[in-house]
Amino acid sequence: MRYFICFVICSGLLISCEEKQSFIPRDFNSIEMETILEDSLLSIRAIDILDDESLSFAANYGTYGLYNPSKKSWQVSKQEYDSLQLEFRSVAHNSSDFFMLSVGSPSMLFKTGNQGSMDLVYFEEHPKAFYDSMAFWNDQEGIAIGDTTDNCLSIIITRDGGNTWKKLSCNELPSGKADEGAFAASNTNIAIIGDNTWIATTAGRIYYSKDRGLNWEVFETPIVKDKETEGIYSIHFYDDMNGFAIGGDYTNPDDNLANKMKTVDGGKTWQLVAEGHTPSYRSCVQYIPNREGKELVSVGFNGIDFSNDGGNSWKSLSKEGFYTIRFLNDSVAYAAGQRRISKLTFK
Repeated sequence: MRYFICFVICSGLLISCEEKQSFIPRDFNSIEMETILEDSLLSIRAIDILDDESLSFAANYGTYGLYNPSKKSWQVSKQEYDSLQLEFRSVAHNSSDFFMLSVGSPSMLFKTGNQGSMDLVYFEEHPKAFYDSMAFWNDQEGIAIGDTTDNCLSIIITRDGGNTWKKLSCNELPSGKADEGAFAASNTNIAIIGDNTWIATTAGRIYYSKDRGLNWEVFETPIVKDKETEGIYSIHFYDDMNGFAIGGDYTNPDDNLANKMKTVDGGKTWQLVAEGHTPSYRSCVQYIPNREGKELVSVGFNGIDFSNDGGNSWKSLSKEGFYTIRFLNDSVAYAAGQRRISKLTFK
């Protein structure tokens, strides 16, 4: 937001006045799509834009890679561990390392090592182990979340730059619900603004910490959540007060009731929006950066949608399917899904 300060001398007095330039939302009508990676075997649900604007991903078949946008080139590798067929749906980074976390049991978290390969820094073997999303607060502290194992949500935290990770005990968390977890659909079950952290679950609840995971409380929401395939699939915050969450039921992807909601009080209360209107089920929602929390994009396997009024109303921009999206700037994003990663330019 820009301000103009003018000084007017009147009757020997210096008077200051401030005029606020009004924000004008944009109205995108189309998307230019460029496929930058294509592989018929891959299902890609976890991407991350690094500090140098390169793009990382991790996927099924142990595959992970790094894209250099200036050279338009990829470095793609495969992580192996014994005879296991690893699948990654969570990635994150700090200023020095890239991290990827596998789903299922055993759950394994890898970080970039000093010898050109990935080092295993966390290992968990439990019949119900299934990790869904990962993010960092800063260079030293990060968090990953997963489904319930021992009567509470699985949350692991690092305080030493990702070298070691510790799982929180159920005594450190709010009471869980039976089989509560998160959907490993887009690596967007965690939202972080400063020290604030929000976690979205399959039970339609929001876990909140104001101090980087030291203390937690939980908030109920009105999103659809009666079936095991229903709940919150994605959450994002523009600032510490304004957030949006989306989900629904992937087995009933045309249902658009009680699947979109917003908060203006930091996640304490949520209001359903665009009831009975597009979008229906979506796996990822993101605020467009530097647009004052007015512009959002949602993606799912059956389409892409855009809002320019804070999520109150939406328009469909494309029927192309993706699982997840991250914005590089206020008009360009990378999106990933079945068999591909694409560069999207909104127009």
